Amino acid sequence: MFNFIKVAAACPEIKVADVEYNTSSIIDCMKKAHDEGAKLVVFPELSITGYTCGDLFFQQPLIDKGYRAIINILEAIKRLGLEDMVVAVGSPIVKNNILYNCAIIIKDDKILGVIPKSYIPNYSEFYEKRWFTEGINIKDEYVDILNYKNIPFGVDLIFSHNNIKLGFEICEDLWTPIPPSTYLALGGANIIGNLSASNEVVGKAEYRRELVKSQSGRCASAYIYSSCGVYESTTDVVFGGHMIIGENGTILKENKRFQRSSEIMTAIIDMDRINTERFKNTTFRDNVRQQSINLRTIPFEYKNLEIKNFDRKINPHPFIPAGEMERRERCEEILNIQAAGLMKRLVHTGIKKAVIGMSGGLDSTLAFLVILKAFDILGLPKENIIAITMPGFGTTKRTRSNVEVLCEEAGVSFREINITEACIQHFKDIGHSPEILDVTYENVQARERTQILMDIANKEGALLIGTGDLSELALGWCTYNGDHMSMYAVNTSIPKTLVRYLIKYAADEESSKNIKNVLYDILDTPVSPELLPSDKEGNITQKTEEIVGPYELHDFFLYYFMRQGISKEKIIFLAEKAFEGKYEREEIIRWLNIFIKRFFTQQFKRSCLPDGPKVGTVSLSPRGDWRMPSDASFNTWL
Repeated sequence: MFNFIKVAAACPEIKVADVEYNTSSIIDCMKKAHDEGAKLVVFPELSITGYTCGDLFFQQPLIDKGYRAIINILEAIKRLGLEDMVVAVGSPIVKNNILYNCAIIIKDDKILGVIPKSYIPNYSEFYEKRWFTEGINIKDEYVDILNYKNIPFGVDLIFSHNNIKLGFEICEDLWTPIPPSTYLALGGANIIGNLSASNEVVGKAEYRRELVKSQSGRCASAYIYSSCGVYESTTDVVFGGHMIIGENGTILKENKRFQRSSEIMTAIIDMDRINTERFKNTTFRDNVRQQSINLRTIPFEYKNLEIKNFDRKINPHPFIPAGEMERRERCEEILNIQAAGLMKRLVHTGIKKAVIGMSGGLDSTLAFLVILKAFDILGLPKENIIAITMPGFGTTKRTRSNVEVLCEEAGVSFREINITEACIQHFKDIGHSPEILDVTYENVQARERTQILMDIANKEGALLIGTGDLSELALGWCTYNGDHMSMYAVNTSIPKTLVRYLIKYAADEESSKNIKNVLYDILDTPVSPELLPSDKEGNITQKTEEIVGPYELHDFFLYYFMRQGISKEKIIFLAEKAFEGKYEREEIIRWLNIFIKRFFTQQFKRSCLPDGPKVGTVSLSPRGDWRMPSDASFNTWL
């Protein structure tokens, strides 16, 4: 379904060296994973025997029991109807009188392959080389497990079903400078499983989490990590049963460690997100060409990948971090990036003044805050910031008042230039009736304001700072050669949904009480260009989101359109999940159609954007992330 697959990490309750008990626990976990619709379940390292058997690994009865347990698992799959799920389980395997720590990959009634642990730790609390031999050089070999003959054996195995390609490594492999999963990913594996036995010491869980997160990002893959739990021997160390599922540099799921019973954890992997990243990332493609290891592809087939319970959390605001602390840190970083971009331009040009048009809206407020920050850091006087408000036919007292108070509190130079008479004269010049409230009526005001700002910037020897944001650029919701133009545009890659959080952060963390109050009122003001006359009570009548649609929807569409290049149908599906209970399907489709049409027809405005800093993963700069013909058809996307 839309190229998703549900996977699971499992941590069974075990008894050290009690193979029958452990096998029963593993099968119980398999049942639960199967019931939840998982198509892949990854167990911990040496989960059949237990990781902490020590010299018992030299005992033939333990090895024999481990072999028999693998067969019992195969038989249980058939007996209990657990087909169509790949199982990765850990057990010791002997070949040529050498003992290997292995991952056994099972599906239905077949052992698809056996992967030996590449790197055997033998430092600090680890003594694995006493029992096991590293498998890093084992390639293109086969092994027998009882009556199952010629099973592919080695670190060169990838298990493939269409665009789903599975690779596996074991514990220490991930902690090495070049993990085997790196080669597997370059060879095509896009889901990596790690069967692990990582003991707990202070601070290790955080490092382990970062390893999984970063490796999934470097490999542009999903990464399923399952470590053994509290029932391993505690003679010298303790295990916590840490389970983590990552995807392309993010953590999808993580369990609470030290659970006292068997546990499974599922997550839904978005294969489009992974494959699109690889498709677009030229560095990844270049790395693939350097791949020097010949990998074997083991085909298998899923009969049904339908997900009955779609429980993947879809963030309705993908440009905004969900956690409050992360959001605060992100806002601080973004404001610093914006200010750094502006400071470089000021220093390079030798200009010590800035001009900005202030409307009392979100975008000009954010740009104003960035200018203040840049001037603070550079030690330039605040009076060198020339803030200009230009009331017109639709300007309300509320926005006008907010601008005046904000500029007064900040200590900048403030000017008011009423554009009404100039616009009326221009209507006469071009033969347009001011009674016709059409696009000409609106754009005359926008271009008059830009002309004033540009000319004052020239007169003052100042830099005109643009205020338009990423969402407006995506929709083309800006006047060509009007507010579309500036000398440096600091908000050019900030989506509208994020603008609010940046202003709120600045209000809470970087502003005086009086400025904070003004910023909060600006946040409560409806988004509007104020180009149409206000009502009899002086309230805003022209509300942008009533015309083009909710910005939170458009930002959602933009994110998935740009980051994943997925179909319209999948975007609708994701939006339904993200905004469940808020927008009906018909409304989502309506605004998505508008987004697509406007995105294509308004490209010409983006083709000649002023310079501005990229701050996030999505940018529409024609010199950076997005090169698109201005006359491309949107029919394929509709």
